[in-house]
Amino acid sequence: MGQAITSADDRGPRLPTDAQREALMVQAAKLFFRLDRSQTEIAAELGLTRWQVSRLLTEARTLGIVRIEISPRRQRLPDLEARLQSAFGLRDAIVVQSAETEAQGTDSVARAAAEYLAGLQPKPGLIGISWGRTMAAVARHLPQGWAPGAHVVQVNGAVSLRLGMPGTHAVAEAFARAAPGTATMLPAPAILGSATSRAVLQQDRVVADVLGLAQSAPVLVFSLGAAGADSVHVTSGYLGADEMTALQAKGAVGDLMGRFINAEGRIADPDLDDRTLGLGLGSLPGRDRSIGVVAGAAKHAVALAALRAQYVNVLITDEATALHALEMCDD
Repeated sequence: MGQAITSADDRGPRLPTDAQREALMVQAAKLFFRLDRSQTEIAAELGLTRWQVSRLLTEARTLGIVRIEISPRRQRLPDLEARLQSAFGLRDAIVVQSAETEAQGTDSVARAAAEYLAGLQPKPGLIGISWGRTMAAVARHLPQGWAPGAHVVQVNGAVSLRLGMPGTHAVAEAFARAAPGTATMLPAPAILGSATSRAVLQQDRVVADVLGLAQSAPVLVFSLGAAGADSVHVTSGYLGADEMTALQAKGAVGDLMGRFINAEGRIADPDLDDRTLGLGLGSLPGRDRSIGVVAGAAKHAVALAALRAQYVNVLITDEATALHALEMCDD
């Protein structure tokens, strides 16, 4: 039987205090969390009311007598996720343990992004996506039937200038096939030769209709790319090595949806941006879900810049990137 009760009120017997009360907390917690007893059963066992048992369990958590740990099978880090959400005002954050190699890290984060998208409720009817190696990896991990009937729209130009470059229109197609649903492509280059060419092409009815559809998508998913020789815009032929070097000299730390930004999240090269076709960065804040997917040390700076500028309200990343952002935020 439970502890002796000395007096009563209209909510049941009065609980003992101090050491006796703590002993009751431990006993109630053991019965509830270890032995799977219901609160009604515990109340009968301890000679208390169900309301008092509930209060004991709540107080046990508050005082640290009971500690609840979340241990996902996918090696997620919920505590770090919560810190990211709090520090940057995110709607959600998914953080996975860092991997031994860059390729493994990208694959792990891409898998987490695919699982996050598949778990969205309600299922998105219209979703805008960018392209690139990371997004291609996300597409590969999407389970069949992740969003039946979804309409996938490409948010930035993606006609590759080089054969064998993965992850242009194929990304949107793969997202749509797995949904299963439909895909609307943006049949245009990512970067034009002049601002005038971009302006003319953007006024074309077909291109304008696709961009209008992308603008209305409540959910956007895009990867964050590093500025450097390995940038998808260099390997796809849109930018030369000298142009990338010049971009970095202007403070570019990386890109999202083809828009190169500096450490403060501002456009690094307005002239280049005027030649870039697709949704602008101003369309990101206020979106229902603006989901950034990023992994790897080379992308720490662009991830931090995107967080500071509030271009993302959902971040899916690795442990090292999350820790870097939090350390810089604390500074």
